[in-house]
Amino acid sequence: MAQNISQKYLEAIKALSSWVTVSEWAVKVGELYPEILEKAEKEALAQKNETTGLREITARISSNISRGAYLGKIDIDESERPRKVRYITEYEARTHEEQELEEDLAPISRAQKIRADEATLSTKDKYRLTELESIISQLRTIFNLDFELEHAKALLNPEDAGQHHPDNIQILLKSHNRLKSNKNWDRFSIEEQIDYIKSVVKVQKIVSKRMGVDIQDEVIDQIIKRIEAVF
Repeated sequence: MAQNISQKYLEAIKALSSWVTVSEWAVKVGELYPEILEKAEKEALAQKNETTGLREITARISSNISRGAYLGKIDIDESERPRKVRYITEYEARTHEEQELEEDLAPISRAQKIRADEATLSTKDKYRLTELESIISQLRTIFNLDFELEHAKALLNPEDAGQHHPDNIQILLKSHNRLKSNKNWDRFSIEEQIDYIKSVVKVQKIVSKRMGVDIQDEVIDQIIKRIEAVF
């Protein structure tokens, strides 16, 4: 059975067997299917704007990706520019679907556990959590620091799940929290937590003026005192 052009595109990325840019994918299409490149070159000559056959193929693949034409056939890494893609097998596609389902359901399971744990908290512990949430909000709003409250023992750890309790809470940057995911860590000591926050603030100070952020040591010191009181 003759392959259509979409199938030929997929055969090209399948032959690369690694993460590639869309333009690298287009180059491979031209290598494997010179007739596609030749046709694209002719079409490029008819365009008002200066272009090439390779650019035309790249643009078509990019458009196909954006409209989901290769859903379940390729992985897309949007974390960098230009984005990168790779071919995935049927087994990998099924595994991804299962992982995505778990990730979609995780917020529901997490929220249910938080509600159940909150019902058992003492008034003092409820206050400690509320104060920590307030501190996080101020760090974000005033200093543009992307901190989050994080459970040292993850709530959804499959082997040893933690509790939503202030004794299990620490403060992490969002990027570090994502890397930690559902792994369990030893909770920061208060000294480690303060050192962590001060280190982040020190880095932020380097670019704060360029970002229009006024970081004052006096305010940070007051926030740290609040953390010490409830940590």
